[in-house]
Amino acid sequence: MTLVSAPTENRRNLPSPMPAADRSVPALGSRSMSPRRIPTLISPDATDGDLVGAIRERNPDALAEIFRRYGAAVYGVSRRVLADDALAEDITQDVFLRLWNESHRFDEQRGTLRSFLQRQAHSRSVERVRSEEARRRREDRSLALDVDPVENLESQVMAAIESDRIRQALLSLDADDRRAIVLAYYGGSSYREVATRLGLPEGTVKSRIRAGLRRLSSMLGEGGLEAER
Repeated sequence: MTLVSAPTENRRNLPSPMPAADRSVPALGSRSMSPRRIPTLISPDATDGDLVGAIRERNPDALAEIFRRYGAAVYGVSRRVLADDALAEDITQDVFLRLWNESHRFDEQRGTLRSFLQRQAHSRSVERVRSEEARRRREDRSLALDVDPVENLESQVMAAIESDRIRQALLSLDADDRRAIVLAYYGGSSYREVATRLGLPEGTVKSRIRAGLRRLSSMLGEGGLEAER
């Protein structure tokens, strides 16, 4: 690999190259990549293997040259998967930062550096899509908890109980105890979810459910609720 000495001025930070073919690709170097020695300029004729070897020696100019060559390709893959400029920029940064920190993952015998980086971009982008979808599902569930009135859910569950005997026994309970039992025992909610819906401490909810179940078992006779299910 052809290396030439670099001037010492203006070499404190990693350069921010921008591929001439696509000025929309984010600049590299916004995250800390501290070299352990004074970098050297990389010849444009250096092979990809030479560049990766220079990265292993902590030469930031090598990473800058790889970004110049393949930054647009990596960004393009991420942009197609994510359909979002900002997220694609994040993934592009992640891919090149990972190459800087984990250059040993690249095996020249298994393919080109371009294809390696593009696979990384695609994989990370798919992970981000799944992460965003999971986040949206959590937010949707949280919103449903907020907007679904407890009284409405309780009414739906009570209407779904087929046994008149159990329904009448539940109706004879204190309203607070009944609500906790209906949501947890018949509505399928966890103690924590019931506590969230009712705006009560989880310990209070557990106590109400236990007390209510004891009274129900007494009213329904031996076997209690299990005899009716």
